[in-house]
Order: sequence, then structure tokens, then C-alpha cells
Amino acid sequence: MVKLIMPKMGESVAEATILKWLKKEGDRVEADESILEIATDKVDTEVPSPSSGILTKCLFSEGQVVKVGEVIAMIDSEKEEQVGTSTPSPTIPEKTSTLSSNGKHLQQHAISASPMYEDTFPKTSSEGRFYSPLVRNIAKESGMSIKELEQIQGSGSNNRLTKQDLLKHLENKNSKVEIQTPISSSSIKSMPSTIPSSGNVEIIEMDRMRKLIADHMVMSKQTSPHVTSFVEADVTNIVRWRERVKGDFEKREKEKITFTPLFIEAVCKAIKDFPMINISVDGTKILVKKDINIGMATALPSGNLIVPVIKKADYLNLIGITKMVNDLANRARNNKLKPEEIQDGTFTITNVGTFGNVMGTPIINQPQVAILALGAIRKKPVVIETPEGDTIGIRQMMFLSLSYDHRVVDGSLGGSFLRRIADYLEQFDASRQI
Repeated sequence: MVKLIMPKMGESVAEATILKWLKKEGDRVEADESILEIATDKVDTEVPSPSSGILTKCLFSEGQVVKVGEVIAMIDSEKEEQVGTSTPSPTIPEKTSTLSSNGKHLQQHAISASPMYEDTFPKTSSEGRFYSPLVRNIAKESGMSIKELEQIQGSGSNNRLTKQDLLKHLENKNSKVEIQTPISSSSIKSMPSTIPSSGNVEIIEMDRMRKLIADHMVMSKQTSPHVTSFVEADVTNIVRWRERVKGDFEKREKEKITFTPLFIEAVCKAIKDFPMINISVDGTKILVKKDINIGMATALPSGNLIVPVIKKADYLNLIGITKMVNDLANRARNNKLKPEEIQDGTFTITNVGTFGNVMGTPIINQPQVAILALGAIRKKPVVIETPEGDTIGIRQMMFLSLSYDHRVVDGSLGGSFLRRIADYLEQFDASRQI
């Protein structure tokens, strides 16, 4: 008999709510086949079977909250060698998704861990009705009151409110409410109070992830006075080196090497030179981070954005950084990131050059204090200084732009840090072996 254990879904997650049993008692299950859906306050996911066999016992019902490590089901294995053996370690599923108000799957994102969504809803109502962490989180993000929450009919045991009940309520509510354009008091005279009912206009409601991103961006601008500095860097040596080694690198490492790992390597070196960039602010206190955890903004097929994090990037060599970049980017686009892989970033890089932009003014990913934007690499005629005199040559040039929090990072620090990144890129050894 094999035990199915409630998996650990991140360092700070101690319990999860059972949303739905995908299999019922007596059903046959295959190894790695999903058996049930669970939810925490950070992520929804499915729990796979650790073994093939018959699902003989479901120990908890839908809507119940189960602590990490508890046995949630029993599976009678069909393999004789597995009968009577010790309990295998549960496989933590990689599939992570949340649901928007219209029921579509969305990628889990770093914003869900933002301090602006602290738990303010009670776990239990005045009448003793339990609300799971996910239900409370969705209610808060939707701007609901506890009074409105208590009026929703629940379909779980003991009238417990499930995620599906809440999403259905929000969908019905949104379909009845007239959509209005949010306006400030200063612009009320120059803007219409509602969206015109006539004309060739398509109205699209933001999905839940886009709403969270919007809130996070507004919060960042309200929190940090943004300043952006720019430098132009000659990356000809890097371009030539990559062109020379990319074929052999892919054959040997089974990985494609892009420019991103090279930029991350330069950023790590510059942060070591200027550690006061790798900080966050807590009131009047400055928290200096000893770990260098680089977040890399990644565009999703849905058009939304997620920031997977390379932990302790300064401890990795170029091959290690390359493998991490490719792995995180691929799993981000395929909705397979784990919650802990989008947390604890200390500095973020965003590549606006991917979209053909030469530069950008990125918004800081709170609670960090700086973010680097990488522009497109373009061939340009440049004045080259030589011992024999100045000459003009064709070089591979790019703009780097750094947005930083002027509360704690002044122009001297921000500008010097950005210039140091450019110096490391320009001083790259084109004969480097890998």
C-alpha cells in the first residue's frame, strides 16, 4: 500500500486546501497521473500519483485544509515489489497556475507574494464558516468585503466556500456591473466618466494576473521615486565570441548560449563592487542582501509577465548561469515554475531589446531598489581611439538603462554601478575558453 502525501509547496507554505478530487475511490491511477487539485495562498496545482495502482481511500474531502506532510490518500500498488515497502517521497508537481475571474488558467507570478496582499480577512466568519487562504486571497484582490463574502452560497461541505463558488460569483457580478474608466479628480473635466456605449470599441476585462501586475506597478511608482540613467556599451567582443563558440557550446552542453547569461555575469560582478545596489528598504532601515539573486523578466504567451529568479547567481559559472536561464525561461513559458522560483529576487534584468527597442525606462520590482533594461544590439559607426589616432569603425553597440530608487540610491551610485556593468561588457575577453 502506497501513501499519497500532501507535498510541500514552498518554504512558507504549511497547509493546502483540497479543491477537487480528480479520481474517486476504486479508480485505477497511473504513476504521475494527477489525482487531485490543491490550493495554497500562493498557487494552485495538481498532485500526481507516486505509483500505479487502485485508489483505495481518500482521507479528506473537498474543501478541507490539510497540513503539509499528512497522508491524503492510499493507493494499492499493482507492483508486487512495492507492496509493504516504505513510503516513497512524494513528487512535488511543477505545474503551477492560478485562475482568473473568468476561469482561465494563468501563470503564477511573483506579485502574489507581495506584502501589499497581507492576510486581512478572518479565517473563520462569525458564524463559524471557514475560508481557505486561496479564497481569502482572491476576495482581497477582487476588492470584496467580508460581508459580501459571507452572503455567497458555498458548495463545499458545511456550506464551505470553494474557489469555484467565488469565481462564479465574481463572473456573475462582473457581467452585471457597468464597466467604467478609472479617472482621477484632476482629470475629471477632460475625460468621459464612462466608456461610450456607441462606436467601434471592444471592451476587454483584465484577467486576474494583469490586475495584480497593474497594482504592483502603481504601488512601485508610489513607493519609489524613480530615476533612470543610461550608458552606451561596445559589446563587439561579446558578439564575436558568442558567434565563435555557440556551435561547439550547443554540441557539448546540449544548451543554446544567449547574451543573457553574459549580462547576468557582468551584473553580478558589478553588484560585488557596489553592494549598496543589492538592498531593500524597510521604513527608515536599509536591508543589505548578502545573496545576489537575479530576477529575469520573462514575457509569457498570454502577454503577461513573470520574473523567475536565479538564486546566488554569483556562485555559478557561465555554463551554470546559461543552464539556469534556459531552464527557467522554458518552464516559465510552459507554466511549470515552482513558487519558490519566483521569490527572493534582489535585482532584476529586463531585455527590451528582444522587441527591437533600443532602450527603456523600467519600473522597479518592489521591494528591490534597481532594475536594468537591456536594449537591442545594433551595428553602428563609432569613433575608435588608437595610438595612431582616431578612426571610424563598425561596432556592435547597445544601450543599458538603470532605473533606481532615489530614496536610497543617488545619481553617483546608480550611474557608477551602470557604468561598471558596461565596463565589464566592453572588457570581455574575446579569446575566452568555455
